[in-house]
Amino acid sequence: MTAKPSSYSAKDIQVLEGLDPVRKRPGMYIGSTDVNGLHHLVWEVADNSIDEAMAGFATNIVLTLLDNNRVRVDDNGRGIPIDIHEQTKKSALETVMTTLHAGGKFGGEGYQVSGGLHGVGVSVVNALSVWLRTEVHRDGKAYEQVYERGVPKADVKEIGTSDHMGTIVEFEPDSQIFMKEEGGLKEASFSLKTILDHLRQQAYLTRKLRIRIIDERSRRGADKDRPTDYTFYFEGGTSSYVRHLNKNENTESYAIFSVVEESQGVQVDIAFQYSEGFQSNQLSFANNIHTVEGGTHLTGFRTALTRTLNKYGEEAQLYGKDDDKLTGEDVQEGLTAVVSVRLREPQFEGQTKAKLGNAEVRTIVETTVGEQLYKLFKQDSQQASRIISKALLSQKARQKARAVRDTILKKGVLSGLTLPGKLTDCSTRDPEKSELFIVEGDSAGGSAKQARNPRFQAILPLRGKILNVERARLNRILEFSEIKALVVALGTAIADEFDITKLRYHKVIITVDRDVDGEHIETLLLTLFYRYFKPLIDAGNIYVAQSPLYKMTFGKQIEYAYSESERADTLSRFAEPQKVDIQRYKGLGEMNPEQLWETTMDPERRVLKLVTVDDAQEANQYFDILMGNEVAPRRKFIQSHAKEVAFLDV
Repeated sequence: MTAKPSSYSAKDIQVLEGLDPVRKRPGMYIGSTDVNGLHHLVWEVADNSIDEAMAGFATNIVLTLLDNNRVRVDDNGRGIPIDIHEQTKKSALETVMTTLHAGGKFGGEGYQVSGGLHGVGVSVVNALSVWLRTEVHRDGKAYEQVYERGVPKADVKEIGTSDHMGTIVEFEPDSQIFMKEEGGLKEASFSLKTILDHLRQQAYLTRKLRIRIIDERSRRGADKDRPTDYTFYFEGGTSSYVRHLNKNENTESYAIFSVVEESQGVQVDIAFQYSEGFQSNQLSFANNIHTVEGGTHLTGFRTALTRTLNKYGEEAQLYGKDDDKLTGEDVQEGLTAVVSVRLREPQFEGQTKAKLGNAEVRTIVETTVGEQLYKLFKQDSQQASRIISKALLSQKARQKARAVRDTILKKGVLSGLTLPGKLTDCSTRDPEKSELFIVEGDSAGGSAKQARNPRFQAILPLRGKILNVERARLNRILEFSEIKALVVALGTAIADEFDITKLRYHKVIITVDRDVDGEHIETLLLTLFYRYFKPLIDAGNIYVAQSPLYKMTFGKQIEYAYSESERADTLSRFAEPQKVDIQRYKGLGEMNPEQLWETTMDPERRVLKLVTVDDAQEANQYFDILMGNEVAPRRKFIQSHAKEVAFLDV
C-alpha cells in the first residue's frame, strides 16, 4: 500500500450533500428500523475506528454498552480534525457529524482504504440518535461537541489538555425510530452476542488490532453473573480466522496455507485449510466488508487454487492415466478459506452491496495467489500431494453422483415426468398456491392424506430417518431412496443441476412427531435443506409445522396446547373443580383427520415456523458440531446447552 499520509486536517474532509432526509426516511440509510438497523449504528461508529486501524494509526478500540441503551466507542487513532472546514465554515468535527457523506474517505488523503459499506457515515448515527457526544483528543488537547437528534447544542469546545490521541463517540438511539413490537411497543435493545460476533470477525481481519467489548448494563437474575468484559486480538489475522472456523473439524492431516501480499495498490490477505469433511466454507471480504455473494476476489482465489494444484500435480506426476484434470468443484470439498482484500475504491454489485465487482481485482488475486501458492506447494510437497489426493477422491465421487443423476434423468424422474409413488399430490399446478407436507411414516401419512385439502396440499411420507448428509458425499446421498423421493417431489433437482424456478411447491412444510425421534428427523431434514437446497431457505420456502403436544377436554370444550407453558396457562384458566381429560400426543398418527386439520394443516388456524438463516456462518458451525463426525465438540455443545432445554420428552 502507498505510504501513510503525512497530515490529516480539514482539507481532507470533502462534503457531498446534506443530512436532512435521514430522519424522514431512515430505512434508506441503514436498511431498516428494527434491531438490524439499530446495530447498523454501532457498525458505522466502530467502522470509523477500524478504518483508523487499517490506515495504521489505531491499535485499540473499546466498545462499551451502557444503561439507557447507550453505546460508547473509544479508539486511539488520530482523532477527528477540529480545524475550520473551508467549504462549510464550521469545524471539521461538526462537518463530519452533521453532514451526510462528509468524511476523509471521499477522495482526500486521509484514508487509503475504508470499510464504510454505504458511505453514510457517522452523521446518520447522529441524526438517528436522541443524544450523541463526540470527544476528540489530538495535538495535546481535548475537545467536545454534543448533539440532539443531529443538531449541535453548541460549538466544538476545548475541555482540557490530553496526553493521547483518539476519538470517543457515545450515542443513544432515538426510541421514536427504533421500536419493536413484542406484547406492545417497546424500545429495541442492543444484543451483546450480535456485537461480539461482528467485532470478533473484524478483529480477525485486522491483524494486531485489540478490540475490547464491555457490557456495563444493569443485569438481574441469572444474567447478573455473566462475563462482562471481552477482548479480541489476533496476530495471525486470516490464518487465525481459518483456525477458528475449523475448530470442530478434523484437520490433523492438513496445514493452514497463507498468502499476504500487495500488488498494484491492492492488499491480498488469504488463508485456507482442508479438513477430512465434505463441506466447503469460504468467506470473502473487501475492506473488511463481508461480501456474502463473493465477487471477483473470490473468483480469483478459486481459479488460482485450481490451476496451481493442477500445475503442481502434473509436474509431480500425481495423476494416474484415468484421472482427469481437477475442476473448481473438485478442489472445494473440505475447504475452509478466508479471502480478504483491501483496495481504495471498491465497487459493489447488487442492491445489498454483497458482491465485489472490481474486474482488476480478479487478475491481481489470481496472479498473486497463484505465484505464492506454487512456492508454498513446492516447499511442502507432502501437503500438496495430500490435497490433490483428496480432490481426486472428490472428483470420482462427483462423477459417480453425476452418473446416478443422469440415470434418473433418463428415466424422466427428476424432470417431473414420473413422480414418486409415495407422493399424494395436489390438484393445482400453481407452485405459489401449492404446499408439500413432509410427514414421518405411513401412519402420519395416512392421517395427513385424509385431513388435507387435496386442491393445494400434497403429502410425502418418509419412512424412518433419512441419511445424515453431513457425513456423506453426493453420490451416496442420491442412492438413498427417501432423499431421492424428496428431490423428485420438489422438482428442483440437486447440486449443480439445482434450479429453483422448477420448485413445485412454494411451501415445503416439515411435519414430524413431537418426540426425540421426530426432533432428530427434523434436524436431518434441515441439514439436507441447508447443505443442498439452501436457496429454498433463503427464499422463504421451508417451514416447520407446530403440532400440539396436548389435547385438553373440559366437558364439551376442547383446547389444544403447543407447549408446556401453554398447557399450564390453559389449566389455570379452567381452575374450577371440573373434570379435565388430558391427552398427550406423541405422534401425528394419534390424531384423527379432523384434529390434524384444525391444529396443524388449516391455513386459517395452524402455526408454521419459517426456517431462516440469519447468520450462515454460525449455522454452518452448528451443523458441523451436531451432525459431523467429531464426537468431542458435540459432547461439549450438549453439556454446555443442556440447561437451556426446558422440557425433554423421552
